[in-house]
Amino acid sequence: MADITMARLHEAMVILYAISLVFYFVDYLYTTKKAIRVAMSLLGAVWLLQTVFLVLYIVETQRFPVLTLFEGIYFYAWLLVTLSLVLRIFYRFDFAVFLINIIGFIFMVIHTFAPVQIERSPVGEALVSELLFIHITFAILSYAAFSLSFVFSALHLLLYRLLKQKKWTKQWSSLPSLGQTEQGMTISILIGIPMLFVSLVLGFQWAIVSLEEFSLLDVKIVGSFVLLIVYSFILWRHRRGNLNGMNYAWAHLYAFLLLLLNFFFGSRLSEFHFWY
Repeated sequence: MADITMARLHEAMVILYAISLVFYFVDYLYTTKKAIRVAMSLLGAVWLLQTVFLVLYIVETQRFPVLTLFEGIYFYAWLLVTLSLVLRIFYRFDFAVFLINIIGFIFMVIHTFAPVQIERSPVGEALVSELLFIHITFAILSYAAFSLSFVFSALHLLLYRLLKQKKWTKQWSSLPSLGQTEQGMTISILIGIPMLFVSLVLGFQWAIVSLEEFSLLDVKIVGSFVLLIVYSFILWRHRRGNLNGMNYAWAHLYAFLLLLLNFFFGSRLSEFHFWY
């Protein structure tokens, strides 16, 4: 029972870490106090859980846990979280904190769902299934966010055409403004990008644990990374002021079509994704 509880708590840590990354991403781009408060609170909870587990492990084994690769990865992940908290609290190095937490999250996933961890755990098969569940959940959440960005882009194009052709009537009065639709597109992909990144990290770890062989050139894997790059590029161009208005809306629309292609055809052509 204790082993099952520990496994669940480690999974909870990964989820909290993933959600904190989303808020750190929002804070990095827009420097919002609410986002950084939530991100810091979640990261503080992760650090607290990590520290408790580290102390319990030291008490149980009567030594410092760095003698194996498995132990070293956990200690390294704990150090990264500690370092990121110190940099944020005392020095306010936000960009460094964001990058450190990306690395820390990857190593936390490796430790929690590593093959050696799965094999020694009494709930090994359940851990693999739950890793897949979390991976799929974050992928679907990112797709939902990108779908919302598509809706806002379609509204933006519609509003622009109505205003340009001077066909605005009272029936359109409930629609948002052009500025609101553009803001909606940005917020949607701000949420979708880190969620897709988290999903890819978890999916890659699941493939390592579950599959005897898999190719990084699998159609679905390549397509998902292309999606991440495309949406990140759109956001980057928008932040630089080079992509706004109609061009920004069209970019979201084309990116969503790419998402649909990856979702339906990528799954059919993939060697181990069977969503059809």
